[in-house]
Amino acid sequence: MSLLAVIKGKGKNGFGYGSTAEDVTDGVDLGGKTFLVTGCNSGIGLESMRVLALRGAHVLAAARTVEKAQDAAASVGADATPIACELSEPASVRAAADAVRDTGRRVDAILCNAGIMALPKLTLHHGYDLQFFTNHVGHFILVTNLLDVLADDGRVVMTSSDAHKQAPRAGVDVENLDGSKGYSSWGNYGQSKFANILFAKALAKRFEGSARTANAVHPGVIRTNLARHMNPLAGVGMAMVGPIVLKTIPQGAATQVYVAANPGAAHHSGEYFKDCNVGKPRAPGEDPALAERLWEKTEEIVAGLPA
Repeated sequence: MSLLAVIKGKGKNGFGYGSTAEDVTDGVDLGGKTFLVTGCNSGIGLESMRVLALRGAHVLAAARTVEKAQDAAASVGADATPIACELSEPASVRAAADAVRDTGRRVDAILCNAGIMALPKLTLHHGYDLQFFTNHVGHFILVTNLLDVLADDGRVVMTSSDAHKQAPRAGVDVENLDGSKGYSSWGNYGQSKFANILFAKALAKRFEGSARTANAVHPGVIRTNLARHMNPLAGVGMAMVGPIVLKTIPQGAATQVYVAANPGAAHHSGEYFKDCNVGKPRAPGEDPALAERLWEKTEEIVAGLPA
């Protein structure tokens, strides 16, 4: 099958590689609903906020600072509440959860979109690889602190990546979360994205018996600010192949918006979506025992953090 055929192809639900966030919400009325989006100030987070607001939703717009969130919301004309949330700082994340709670709103979906990617050198934060801490632990703290205000049919969407396939063989090496036994920019980024998949899997298990869902998504390969730490030569390569293989930002936002807001995703939980349809992660990503082990390890990490 040609690359062009793959790009034009659609899945069982009528959406696919080339679908945009507007496409997957066409005809969907989100009036009266509230969505929390982390990393709302750029890239697919900004586009997700724009489209959710376009469909009538109120957005709890989370960025590193209130000013960034305010500016982002204003730039797309979103009905939004700006919230400061620095995912690498537990106190900031907990304060963000309090700010959400203080709005008095029930949250219909949490889009855990923010993250950092491919740090060239190991950077430790609170004793752990900064990529793992920001991409996984920060979102773990945020989500688990908001379960009391998540709607009865609320959805949690973890933005993972097919880069999870570059993680260690085990998926997540819980004995090397500090990088002391080896570090690589893409391997450790992949591990953090694998953790997003496992978190969604473990959360979905806890949601069983309810209408709540938790899923992970691969947005596609998109040139956004997330790639700012990449080797410049890799950036040149992306620029050369971009017109052929890279998704646009509206296309990149489609899968997380579909899973967060489209009625067709309401009965899927514990899945890994790509191109707006259910896909398959690497085998350890479907291991409930590994997902539970990571959950317990993360609880242990959080318990040891400053209050």
